[in-house]
Formats: sequence, structure tokens, C-alpha cells
Amino acid sequence: VPDPQYGLYAWPCAVVLAQYVWAHRRSLPGRRVLEIGAGVSLPGVVAARCGAQVTLSDSEELPRCLQSCRRSCVLNRLPHVPVLGLTWGRVSPELLSLAPVDIILGSDVFFDPKDFEDILTTIYFLLEKNPHVQFWTTYQVRSADWSIEALLCKWNLKNTHVPLHSFGADKECLASSSLPGRHTIEMMIISLAQSDGT
Repeated sequence: VPDPQYGLYAWPCAVVLAQYVWAHRRSLPGRRVLEIGAGVSLPGVVAARCGAQVTLSDSEELPRCLQSCRRSCVLNRLPHVPVLGLTWGRVSPELLSLAPVDIILGSDVFFDPKDFEDILTTIYFLLEKNPHVQFWTTYQVRSADWSIEALLCKWNLKNTHVPLHSFGADKECLASSSLPGRHTIEMMIISLAQSDGT
């Protein structure tokens, strides 16, 4: 654990999402996976070790996080995994030229409400390019006032709740933290809504 701040710390959400990736490891070989806001890249590294073709990304404005992604790859004998600077809400050449993906991973990206729409704008762009894609995401419940429901509706997205017990992540050793505060972890899968509004 290099640093207990944001993208330089393996937060409990990353551990839970990595557990979900591991639970689905048999479906991953050959699948194209993009991790956004990767930081230390635990879920993406697990996906790569399970045979997925992984691309890691974090904000182009956070060089230390991008370096952390690269370091995680080297430490896990994955030196050829690409690491891209993708900033949420920004249409960049890197985003426009991104190869097709099958799965997007994001652990604890819904951390600061000011970023929620930028995240979903980027996810919507990727889902429009790849309509079959699912965004697997875990988040920590930090406030009952924080919600993405209206933004999901605005961007024609739907979410499916995934109970932690369904993939063995409801154990204290996975979904807890020694850090102070509330650490309830939730998981959902976000995809494009159907034209009938579902």
C-alpha cells in the first residue's frame, strides 16, 4: 500500500470488485477489459491474470496514479498491459481511439458527487460505442444524500444491484477497512437502458 490517499491506496471497494472479477474468471479469457480510475489497479490486474486483454486508465491529470498503474503491472508480471490517461468527462484523442471493450471496471469511482456526471458521461460514450458492454462498479455508501439515479435516467443508463453474498464478498476480510468511518460496500452493473425505458 504505497499511500493512503485516493488512487494510491487499495480501498475496500477494489478488493470487492476484484473478488467479483475472480468469481467470473472463467468468462474472462480473451475479453477486452478497461479499468477506469484504476489507481493501484487491483481489479484490472486480477482480470489480466485471468486472461483478459486489459487496459488500465486513470486521469491524465494524476501522473502519480498512472505511475501506480504501471508499477502494479510490473509487480504482477504484466509489463505489456497498456496504461492510458483518460480524464472523466473529457473527450480526448485517447478516449476516441480506444479499442472496443467488453467490460468496464471501476472501483470506488463514485467518491465525490462533483465527478458523478463526468463519470457517467464517459461511461455513456463508451457504451454507445460498445452497446453490449457492462460497467462493473463497486462503491462505498458515504451519504444517503448521494445518488446517481437521476443521472442514470438522464444518460439512458440502467443499473442492476449485485448482492455481495452472491459472489462471496460479504465477508469481513473483504468488505471492511481499518480506516475510520462507515464502510458499507455496494456493487452494481451499469448498462444502456432499452428503448422502452427499462
